[in-house]
Amino acid sequence: MNRIINLFKNRLKMWKMSVRSSSQYKCECPVCRNRIEAFLPFGVNPLKKPRPNALCPVCKSLERHRLMWLYFRERTNLFKDALKMLHIAPETQLSKLLRKLPNLCYVTADLDPRHAMVQMDVTNIQYPDNSFDVIYASHVLEHIPDDRKAMRELCRVLKSDGWAILQVPIWGKETLEDPNIKTPGERQKVFGQNDHVRRYGSDGKYRERLEDAGFHVKIDQYVRTLSEEDILRYGLLKNEDIFYCVKKV
Repeated sequence: MNRIINLFKNRLKMWKMSVRSSSQYKCECPVCRNRIEAFLPFGVNPLKKPRPNALCPVCKSLERHRLMWLYFRERTNLFKDALKMLHIAPETQLSKLLRKLPNLCYVTADLDPRHAMVQMDVTNIQYPDNSFDVIYASHVLEHIPDDRKAMRELCRVLKSDGWAILQVPIWGKETLEDPNIKTPGERQKVFGQNDHVRRYGSDGKYRERLEDAGFHVKIDQYVRTLSEEDILRYGLLKNEDIFYCVKKV
């Protein structure tokens, strides 16, 4: 009997939450589609403080996950065409949704086989040339010592009419890297995270490396096309650009 009463109370509580005034829910996560009162602080920014409005309390998505899901939905053919997609170092929040899309032949890959369908070294990809219509890698290349080789490999396996989105954190004006910086503490101090091997800046060198690897790169300022209200509503970073890449032919 107590179990039934508790079940009823829980359902009543959920029902009451569902009928709260809509004005109480100021934010909405486009990944899990839940309406929430606020996103939570998370991580650090260059000032070494947690970023406000960063973490979805329901699905744990971050700003970059929500931005990419909106972008996939609004600006790409990912939901419409029959595509073969390679998702490197898959984020749980997005991977759960992407694997459900019936039009995708969806492959996840990671150096650690526990985290993906396929074990892969992105500097030595085991697939033949022109294998994928779509490649998505977010916050991966800053971990890889030979990022230029990884970029060439990604370009090689992308189809000539395909597209890739290759996101990295952009901090500061200058791109910094030094192979002599090896300890976690040193990397944390210089690169912003203890497992990063470089810090890409706004000096354009990241784009140059992608283009040297064989990509045409469009820096899409999609987030700037959104209203201030939507940026706050979805918990996005105002200045996060999207690196949309196609293969030079």
